[in-house]
Amino acid sequence: MEGVLENKNTFVVRYGELALKGLNKPYFERALIERIRNVLRKYDGIEVRREGGLLLVRAPLDLSESQIIDDISKVFGVESISPVLEVKSDIDEISNASVEFMKDVIEKRGIKTFKVEAKRSDKNFPLTSPMIARQIGAAVLKGCKVLKVDVHNPDCKLFIHVRRDKTFIYEHKISAFGGLPLGTNGKGLVLLSGGIDSPVAAFLMAKRGMEIESVHFHSYPYTSERAWEKVKDLAGNLSTYCGSMKIHSVNILPIQEEILKNCPEDELILLVRRFMMKIAERIALSTKCLMLITGENLGQVASQTAESLVVTDNAVNIPVMRPLIGMDKSEIIDKAREIGTYETSILPYEDCCTVFMPKHPKTKPKLEKILESESLLDGDSLIENAIKTKETITIFPE
Repeated sequence: MEGVLENKNTFVVRYGELALKGLNKPYFERALIERIRNVLRKYDGIEVRREGGLLLVRAPLDLSESQIIDDISKVFGVESISPVLEVKSDIDEISNASVEFMKDVIEKRGIKTFKVEAKRSDKNFPLTSPMIARQIGAAVLKGCKVLKVDVHNPDCKLFIHVRRDKTFIYEHKISAFGGLPLGTNGKGLVLLSGGIDSPVAAFLMAKRGMEIESVHFHSYPYTSERAWEKVKDLAGNLSTYCGSMKIHSVNILPIQEEILKNCPEDELILLVRRFMMKIAERIALSTKCLMLITGENLGQVASQTAESLVVTDNAVNIPVMRPLIGMDKSEIIDKAREIGTYETSILPYEDCCTVFMPKHPKTKPKLEKILESESLLDGDSLIENAIKTKETITIFPE
């Protein structure tokens, strides 16, 4: 297109919360830029840089614009993305480029109405923002006879951002997930089952800037190889957002069998859960994870009543994060669909939590009673033997 400064596809990448970080803002910006570079490293010829308070990504014209946008939108810390035209900050250049831009939009989408929104960052530019909007609007009406102005409900908004050295012309602000750049808030260990909840919990903590590792408990041979493949697939889904992700796989069948042999049946779930937390804590400490993350949701199942959660938390000394604690199941399912884990989570392969399920699990346990039952077991030995079964793999994003 005549007047365009760059012979590349250019994208303006905006961040939201990072702008509030005060003196720490440069640290978060650098982390965000590095993360975007890592995600786009699979392509040749990509440039990612900060220019005058904006993050810009430039890509060769032969790369898919929609794929670049999709990749960037999954980077935590990004609020929105816009594919833009870069033109000289001259009102005639801007007007001509805007007309050509709108002709392309008409051809692709068949729009009938539009509205111009102008922003002038360069206060030395001779026209104010309202004047720019009026002049560009008039040029588009003259050059695109099929269009009319609709300031209330236009088919297309034409954005004009005038800066000192260049002007950006665009129509889309494509929303991303926001949050904080990955790795700016320590590392956590998620108890990753094959269900709907724990992948969503991992996603939400990663969105807050936390690097994620995972531990998966199984009861082989009662749980199958397909169940393990399902968990690896879920980790693969999450790696799209979280980057490479370690899974520590631990067999807890001997623990379950010892509990069944020595303790009341209705306490099985809680006692197993306590052992899971203790093992997870040991792994977290050895991998420099600051906290545990679970997909528990208050009142959803027997092990997630308020009383049960108190009993579970008592098993460990590091913080336990439960980002889903106040969400409805429908909200969790909606989020799982949004991030692409739902269809994998509902595959009908069992996990260790469904093995030896008691008919009437205890919902209002007393801590002293649970500790009394736990004292009947050689806990240290059971934990040591379980950790010896640990296998660790790393899942990389595709």
